[in-house]
Amino acid sequence: MKIDAGTDEIFCDLSDRVLTVTLNRPQARNALSMELMFGLRRILTEYGDHKDVGALVVTGAGSAFCAGGDVKRMAARKENDQTAEENFQVMVTRHRETAGVIRALRVPTVAALPGPAAGAGLALALSCDMRIAADTAFVSTGYAKVGLPGDYGASWLLTRVVGPGRARELMLTCERVLADRAYEIGLFNRVVAADALEAETRKLVAPLANGPRVAFRYLKDNLDDALVIDHATAIEREAERMLRGQSTEDHKEAARAFVEKREPHFVGR
Repeated sequence: MKIDAGTDEIFCDLSDRVLTVTLNRPQARNALSMELMFGLRRILTEYGDHKDVGALVVTGAGSAFCAGGDVKRMAARKENDQTAEENFQVMVTRHRETAGVIRALRVPTVAALPGPAAGAGLALALSCDMRIAADTAFVSTGYAKVGLPGDYGASWLLTRVVGPGRARELMLTCERVLADRAYEIGLFNRVVAADALEAETRKLVAPLANGPRVAFRYLKDNLDDALVIDHATAIEREAERMLRGQSTEDHKEAARAFVEKREPHFVGR
């Protein structure tokens, strides 16, 4: 099912419980225009927590994932008549309602990279749970090359994916990290042949989209907690969520399916 994002710069499709959002400015390597960001925010707001969405895929049209901010438009940017505080609030809202929303979703999220991701484009990919990439893809933080320190939570996300030492190196040097190297250091979860990216992404996401929605929500809560709490507290919170999980229809169905030697049919309750 095609979904109208309010702009041709975003393609959106919902099928078999997988919401696929495609950044669609291939002529600009899917750089983030205001119109594209409007469409992305609209789709995430309306469908991010929709009952028919079991997983999210974010990808790019053509041969790139996302080149980040549109540097040509940056060069032409003029001073506006807003105050510094107003500009700050606009920027924070835009970043929270895109990368922030993706990070906060309780369904599995996957970035599928047909090609390069840089700057804010890399931040969008990092905001997903997993990244699957074509073997021709590469990434770069890119910010320092245009005299900027980073946005969309890029430093926070990168630090948690590859660790503080590697994150500092990549942010400071803007190194171009090729697919195999990105896999080695944990930036990519999987690397596949470029012509197999769509099929391999679907193979990865399809079972997740039809998996135990409640368990996934609690699982992601546990993983988020693991970054900020101690082990003893983690044990307590896991126990609370385990007890909730044991009362769900999905858990009872999975247990029956195990005994009956069949695949479970999850209903999200």
